[in-house]
Amino acid sequence: MAITQTMCTSFKQELLTATHDFTSSTGDTFKVALYTSSASLGAATTAYTTSNEVTGTGYTAGGNTLTSVTPTTSGTVAYVDFGDTTWSSASLTARGALIYNSSKSNKAVAVLDFGEDKTVSAGDFQIQFSPANASEAIIRIA
Repeated sequence: MAITQTMCTSFKQELLTATHDFTSSTGDTFKVALYTSSASLGAATTAYTTSNEVTGTGYTAGGNTLTSVTPTTSGTVAYVDFGDTTWSSASLTARGALIYNSSKSNKAVAVLDFGEDKTVSAGDFQIQFSPANASEAIIRIA
């Protein structure tokens, strides 16, 4: 099993068919789910799955709803990002995560690889997204 950091191939195609709406106030709902090191997530991932999803105190299946930053451009780069998300008072171990669109049949967007197991015991587990700019945003089209 492996988790590979990537933008999902199906998501790239769905961008060309206007499947996803990232507009912050009126767009789709995006979520992030946490996964164990037994998960198999990568470019071929097409949708959210409960297989090898994290279980533990402070975590609910399906993960957290993300706060979207309305897409924008800088130079020739278009980008969108999300606000940081936290599971409070959690006790869990996660190796990676899947960002997905819960408004559109749970279609996969991107896989996050934490590089190693991350464990929290009765504390906050947080995903900090890079700054929303043309060189660091989680989703960039150059």
